[in-house]
Amino acid sequence: MQTNLDVKRLLCPMPVIRLGEMIEKIEIGDTIQIIATDPGVLHDIPAWCKVHGHKVLACDEKTDEIVLLVEKI
Repeated sequence: MQTNLDVKRLLCPMPVIRLGEMIEKIEIGDTIQIIATDPGVLHDIPAWCKVHGHKVLACDEKTDEIVLLVEKI
């Protein structure tokens, strides 16, 4: 199952905090699509996933937003 997490207009560390809250609510193997505007998520979310053992499946930079797909491992 995929869950969407809209963290547009939120600055570090809030996107990572919201991801941490959301990942607790989903099952192993489920994914979260994160939509953000803070370019810091390009570094922060992969680093957080590495520390906590989750996986970034995709990262797409668009003109006005960044979309990441994270799988709970």
